Amino acid sequence: MAPARAPPNDRSQQAGLKVDADAALAELIERLPGARVLCVGDVMLDRFVYGRVERISPEAPIPIFRVEREQSMLGGAGNVVRNLVSLGVQAQFVSVVGGDQAGNDVMRLVGGSDRLEPHLLVDRQRPTTIKTRFVADGHQMLRADQESSAPLSETTARDLERLIVGAVGECDVVVLSDYAKGVLGEATTRAAIAAARKARKPVLVDPKGTNWARYRGASVLTPNRLELAQATGLRAEDLPEVEKAARRQIRALGLEAMLCTRGKDGMALVRPRGRSVAMAAMAREVFDVSGAGDTVIAAFAAALATGASMERAAMLANVAAGIVVGKVGTAVVHPDEVRRELVHEANVASEAKIMSLAQAQEQVQRWRRLGLKVGFTNGVFDLLHPGHVTLLRKARAACDRLVVGTNSDASVKRLKGKDRPLQDEASRATVLASLASVDGVVIFGEDTPLAAINQLRPDLLVKGADYTIDKVVGAREVQGWGGQVVLVDLEQGHSTTRLVGKASGRT
Repeated sequence: MAPARAPPNDRSQQAGLKVDADAALAELIERLPGARVLCVGDVMLDRFVYGRVERISPEAPIPIFRVEREQSMLGGAGNVVRNLVSLGVQAQFVSVVGGDQAGNDVMRLVGGSDRLEPHLLVDRQRPTTIKTRFVADGHQMLRADQESSAPLSETTARDLERLIVGAVGECDVVVLSDYAKGVLGEATTRAAIAAARKARKPVLVDPKGTNWARYRGASVLTPNRLELAQATGLRAEDLPEVEKAARRQIRALGLEAMLCTRGKDGMALVRPRGRSVAMAAMAREVFDVSGAGDTVIAAFAAALATGASMERAAMLANVAAGIVVGKVGTAVVHPDEVRRELVHEANVASEAKIMSLAQAQEQVQRWRRLGLKVGFTNGVFDLLHPGHVTLLRKARAACDRLVVGTNSDASVKRLKGKDRPLQDEASRATVLASLASVDGVVIFGEDTPLAAINQLRPDLLVKGADYTIDKVVGAREVQGWGGQVVLVDLEQGHSTTRLVGKASGRT
């Protein structure tokens, strides 16, 4: 008698399928640097003004906002491009800016990556869109918008279409990011879709408004369920309702599929026929959904550009969305974060603390937006001993979040000799990340942590009292931007060198 087969819902079988899917996504991540994506749409300048509110104005019943710092980043279609670049994709960007300072700021920001080729037209008759958010104690108090949604001039629209047609041949996938600010007018949208179709390139659209007729001929639309409901006049709450509304638009517009984001319910890839692929939301804690749709279409496009199936691409987009909504503000996703998400189950708490320098910089910015004081200390930490534990405990007590820098293996060999380190950098980072006093771990390859300190800009720099402030690397820089340097007393008689010598019989 043949052995009985496990039922379809057998947990071990499901686990095996998940492992296979995760392995496929991990392999897909490795192919992203070869992907080429063209993004066309409305670029914005997102400005964040951070400060504090401590009293009410005597002039009117309104809070007095004391400005502490400001930050600018690409928004709108620019946030799609930021996500493409952060995923390692080769991106081209076609858009329009005004002849103003904000337009200059956008040009500076898009010129900051060798993976991005910008094609920005300057229209001196219209302003660059600016969205300024005022944030106090981690909460957004006010948003002020400066924008125009007027159609482009005929001359600018013709020039834009020429740029699109010229760029389509050099990409694998075309993304149209429509924020209804005038760049993707009806004629331009139709011309972009026609050019992509002629070149046999998939066209993905993040739609706006209720008239989606101008997107006819696109491959996939990526609305959220509210946008889908408004465009169809149908409910789109549960999965059957989403499928019904999506298929109505798929038939009307000649689409291949629709990827609908459903908030806390995840997302669904709906085809004209057959079963939909429904994916549960992966976020463990939601801080901010701003720009999540940009991350979804960027990850979906990036995956398709590698030759992945729509199902695999949607799975990657779902993972990326789960990561980005756990961040504050319009944020991006990095490949290392996706890899970590795919293998997180066994040791997620400590693994999540080990970051690249770019990820640590993002994390520090998120903590600051929440009004938290960030500290930094560093060392080799080859054999963790009571002296290390005391340093880290006292450092963490002096701040709200502590980032620890540890030298790479190559750096340790230069500093301590060819027989060191005793533990490789991954092992040392894992041990540090397991400590409750440590909130983040970065590995730096230089002989000193100065580059890491300058990038993270901590509020507090902590070293042992065996140093003097003038000998602490980074002290002058931290004090220069208003931070503090703290020297803490250590447990006497503990050092890795001494322990190594004792073990070898030299001491």
